[in-house]
Amino acid sequence: MSTDTLEKPTTEMVKMNGMQAINAALVEAMEADPKVILLGEDVADREGGGVIGVTRGLSTKFGDLRVRSTPIAEQAIVGAAIGAAMAGYKPIAEIMLMNFTTVAMDMIVNHAAKLRFMSGGQSQVPMVIRTLTGAGNQTAGQHADFYEAWFCHTAGIKVVIPWTPADFKGLYLSAIQDPDPVMIIESGKTLFVPMDTPANQGPIPIGKAQVVTEGTDLTIVSYGQMMFTVMQAVEELTKAGVSVEVINLRTISPWDKETVLASAEKTGRLLVVHEAGRNFGPGAEIAATAQEALFGKLKAPVGRLGAPYCSVPFAKKLEDAFLVQPPEIVAEAQKLVAFG
Repeated sequence: MSTDTLEKPTTEMVKMNGMQAINAALVEAMEADPKVILLGEDVADREGGGVIGVTRGLSTKFGDLRVRSTPIAEQAIVGAAIGAAMAGYKPIAEIMLMNFTTVAMDMIVNHAAKLRFMSGGQSQVPMVIRTLTGAGNQTAGQHADFYEAWFCHTAGIKVVIPWTPADFKGLYLSAIQDPDPVMIIESGKTLFVPMDTPANQGPIPIGKAQVVTEGTDLTIVSYGQMMFTVMQAVEELTKAGVSVEVINLRTISPWDKETVLASAEKTGRLLVVHEAGRNFGPGAEIAATAQEALFGKLKAPVGRLGAPYCSVPFAKKLEDAFLVQPPEIVAEAQKLVAFG
């Protein structure tokens, strides 16, 4: 199992949300290294410190040369960050919403992710791309998609989706120091829910999952804001006598196969839940890997829950139907447990 499982909290805990944790990580990184810079639409204080205020206070503290608001030009933002990274800086490029990464796909996929390979390892691109997404707030089809599978399919870029404020603080600190491009996807609800967080939260290794609860009947793997939904379902399953081991994946690529497979082998059952579309989603890769590695050891087929094959609806009732809900997780879990 991962050494990052069931972390013991430090003696001093503080209440913060994901936005505050990101801001704290950026301040810590920028104070420690003058080569850490930030650029993106409206990130400076004169424009409000980001679309939801995550970067508020940074340009005042570190100056406009290190915290730069840009035009609405996603391809230029990522391209400038790539050039800065190759010149020795550690840029953090904000793409306001994940749907807008489509505008910068050439820069992300053909340049940031591939320059190490195409230079025979001579060129490093130590940059972070941060972006926001997630359904549930009626932002509709062009503002709420989870496209992590696209980038997981691209060799050369790491993909991280935090859940707790501790995740945000620790994973940002690690991503900023990583020698390769890291995409951090911030999913809606995770930014606003205050949670107890270690006051001295340090880096969390990229590629290491967290075992949130231990169990014996079923393993559920999830990440991002869908973890809140999973934990609601686990409450109901626990009342029904089902012992669930919950894994917060944290890093989607490279994902922590060791922890997931060890847990699935122990419980004999695996359910993967994510907000991204079920079709061709990350759950398919996890399920296929588990079926191959644990063939004959699992007590039931690997379960997968994700969004239907359609655009994110605007109407609230349709949006709620689009998202995986706790009763769906409970029903799927009980079906898997019933296999024996």
